[in-house]
Amino acid sequence: MHIAMVGLGKMGANMTTRLLAGGHHVAVYDRSDSAVAACVAGGAMGSTSLADLVGKLTESPKVVWVMVPSGKPTDDTIDALAALLTPGDIIIDGGNTNYKDGLAAYERCKSKSIALVDAGTSGGIWGLKEGYCLMVGGDEVAVRTCEPIFLTLAPPNGYAHVGPAGAGHFSKMVHNGIEYGLLQAYGEGFEILEKSPFDFDLKQLAEVWRNGSVVRSWLLDLAALAFTEDAKLASIRGYVDDTGEGRWTIQAALEENVPAPVITLSLLARFASRQDESFSAKFVAALRNQFGGHAVKSEPKA
Repeated sequence: MHIAMVGLGKMGANMTTRLLAGGHHVAVYDRSDSAVAACVAGGAMGSTSLADLVGKLTESPKVVWVMVPSGKPTDDTIDALAALLTPGDIIIDGGNTNYKDGLAAYERCKSKSIALVDAGTSGGIWGLKEGYCLMVGGDEVAVRTCEPIFLTLAPPNGYAHVGPAGAGHFSKMVHNGIEYGLLQAYGEGFEILEKSPFDFDLKQLAEVWRNGSVVRSWLLDLAALAFTEDAKLASIRGYVDDTGEGRWTIQAALEENVPAPVITLSLLARFASRQDESFSAKFVAALRNQFGGHAVKSEPKA
């Protein structure tokens, strides 16, 4: 197929490489000239603007994959493309867009007879080699038209058309919420091991658990790799960011009256990781001292 890729970050560039290796013709655009040049060196057609990018697509319907940060950057890019494309053309949003924003964008595109497909995309920096898990939402005709692209990007059985518009983003959102809980459980478990009276080799345990254990997973594979690079993770600060999907999953759970304590607490644990000093902890320590005379630790004087 002929396809355009907008956004050549870590995932967009690797996806371009995988598509080229699969025999597709790929035109690319990014605000970074060096990112475009790197993809051109790999066989892609470079573009200097979105208009130039669309002009390089000579087959109909034209298909453009958007892989830029969620929120305003994605909305602005989709709207700009919708103004350049013609009825029957297709935009694929592969970013971590909030499904409600995705549905609004779908309606805006639909009003111009442009199809918007939402492709929940998982695989990270390993996707180039291992393939990308794709949860795709959208109209049947548009999704089937793009299927050769999805089948090239995904490993065997790693792609599915999961429902109408919004379903791809929603399922990827929940996928990421589950990821929060899994990461937190592994993190807490390995901290208990690390703090124990036994001098555990954490890499050794991760390796053992990878084989036959009920907790084996790709995340555990990556844990073994992380411990290989830094046995005690001493070079890494315990600050954990989030990109929104966990929050959105919890909001959806609240709207649907679904109890989701593990995912909720895993998000709160990420918030706690960003505090050098917790005021609430100070408050609790102060009151324990007031009612029980429990010792408090003083802040060092400047």
